[in-house]
Amino acid sequence: MITEILSTQNPLALARALEILRTGGLVAFPTDTVYGVGALVFNGPAVESIYAAKDRPVEKAIPVLIGDVDDLVKVSAEVPEIALKLAARFWPGPLTLVVPKHPELPEAVSATETVGVRLPNHPVARGLLRLAGPMAVTSANLTGQPSPSTADEVFAQLGGRIALILDGGKTPGGVPSTIVDCVGVEPQVLREGPISRKEILELSGYKF
Repeated sequence: MITEILSTQNPLALARALEILRTGGLVAFPTDTVYGVGALVFNGPAVESIYAAKDRPVEKAIPVLIGDVDDLVKVSAEVPEIALKLAARFWPGPLTLVVPKHPELPEAVSATETVGVRLPNHPVARGLLRLAGPMAVTSANLTGQPSPSTADEVFAQLGGRIALILDGGKTPGGVPSTIVDCVGVEPQVLREGPISRKEILELSGYKF
C-alpha cells in the first residue's frame, strides 16, 4: 500500500480523507494531543483493520472521536445526565467519557457494553469529524512505540499500512486525556489527565 501525505492547508485534503474513509480506508490526522489513526465507526471491517495496522491486541477497545456534542447520541445507547454535564463543561478538550455503547456500534470498537468518547479541541480533527461523522480513533503508532506528534513520525511507523496522513504540523502531545466512567451511580475517574479528579467531582456534585 502506498501511503499518501497531504498538507491540511491543501483545500482538497478533507475531501480526499472523506473519500478514503467511505471506502473503508484508514486516515491519520492531528488532534489536540497526538496524531490519531481512524476509520468510520460503523464500518466494522475498517475498524478491525486499525488493529492490524498498529499490531494492536484485539481485546483493547478503540475510543470514538466526535465533531460535536450532539453526535454523542449517535454512539451511545442512553447518554447519562452526568456525561452531558461534563461534556458541556469540558468539551472540546482532553476528556474521554465512558458511556453505554450504542447497539449498532461494531464489536471491533468495544467488546463490552460501554464505549469511550471524546470531542477533540483541534480544528483539523473537528473539521474531518464533522464531515465524516463519528470515527474510531487511536494513536497513530505501532503498539508499544511512542505516540507521534508529527506526520513524519506517523509515516515512520505506519507508512505502507494506512492510506492517508493529513499533515497538520506538530501537535501539542503531552498528557493523555482524563477518562471518566459515567455509567455507574456516580462518576468514576479511571485516569487523571489534564482535567483533575477534583474538577470532575466538584462539577458532578460528588465528594471525593
